[in-house]
Amino acid sequence: MNHLDWDKSTVSAVIDGLKDKPGALLPILHGIQDALGYIPSESVPLIAKALNLSRAEVHGVITFYHYFRETPPGKHTLHICRAESCQSMGGVALQSHAKAELGIDFHETTADGAISLEPVYCLGNCACSPAIAIDGEVYGRVSAARFDEIVADVRTQA
Repeated sequence: MNHLDWDKSTVSAVIDGLKDKPGALLPILHGIQDALGYIPSESVPLIAKALNLSRAEVHGVITFYHYFRETPPGKHTLHICRAESCQSMGGVALQSHAKAELGIDFHETTADGAISLEPVYCLGNCACSPAIAIDGEVYGRVSAARFDEIVADVRTQA
């Protein structure tokens, strides 16, 4: 989905369905992201008006929580574990390699829209550190070379 082609009717439906709940902002943000994959900046005024909040308040919550995306995600989401076990087993070098190979930082998407790179605290694969996950499939003992193989395989699945 093009960032400019956001679905106003979906956003409005989520807002209308949740705006009367106590503490509705987070459920609305989750609902929009679940439906569209991200929270379009164009939806912020609609959310603010429905909840009688300022646009700055809504935007502040979106940017505070790293879970929320303001741009459409890639076709595949690649998570790199940043927990202590993975870090001690080469995770920091793997993160650097991944960012360089993909040409993006965390919370960004490759120029071709194929892969979004996200940090995660733990994938529960500590015995096989460092670990990554692509679209929920976990890989352990990931070296730079293995990372490149996994990414190449994912790209061919397009």
